[in-house]
Amino acid sequence: MNRAALFDVDGTLTDTNHLHVTCWWEALRQGGHEVAMHDIHRAIGLPGEDLLAHLLGDRRDKSEDETLSAAHDTLYGTYFDRLPSLDAAADLLRELARRDWRVVLVTSAKEAELDALRRAIGADDAITATASSDDVEKGKPAPDPVRQALDLAGAPAQRAVFVGDTVWDMRAAAGAGVSCVGLLCGGIPRADLEEAGALAVYRDPADLLAHLDRSPFAADGAAGTDPGTGR
Repeated sequence: MNRAALFDVDGTLTDTNHLHVTCWWEALRQGGHEVAMHDIHRAIGLPGEDLLAHLLGDRRDKSEDETLSAAHDTLYGTYFDRLPSLDAAADLLRELARRDWRVVLVTSAKEAELDALRRAIGADDAITATASSDDVEKGKPAPDPVRQALDLAGAPAQRAVFVGDTVWDMRAAAGAGVSCVGLLCGGIPRADLEEAGALAVYRDPADLLAHLDRSPFAADGAAGTDPGTGR
């Protein structure tokens, strides 16, 4: 059976979470909404409509959603030519591919944004497929995108590991029955990731790569894992 290495992108492979925070803050400000950046940060990782519902509530004027999302996309698009990859992100993907893991990206990024993110990572040769929340009924934290990624990889849940940086990632993976690894480089505390289901937590892709042989990847997502070294 195939083995699947599933990866969130923003905050996991690219250092882009705070760019999203800034762009959502400005988009919301332009729309007349004052929302604390701390609250926006905790919502990053949700699809746009769900993020707005999380921040503004279900009683908001939903007719504004498209305008707010478009403003965010326009602002974020100004960074497309200089999105920063996290240290060793490409090396991690290539090492997993070398070990015969099928690498699948799991993201809510739209096509142009995803293209920019993949250019930043620079490891297309190691990536098997991309699963988007746009292609399923519900995005993270629902398990749908993770299940789609498993289908694309042709792998069962017990032969997969999901790596992400938010509680939404951990909940989505756990809901799909997939072992999950948390990274601290997205800015979410270790305790929050563990409470949401992370079996192990590392500082960043470089830290995970350095401990790969004692991570959930060493056991196909089963037992015998290193608890991680991130602080």
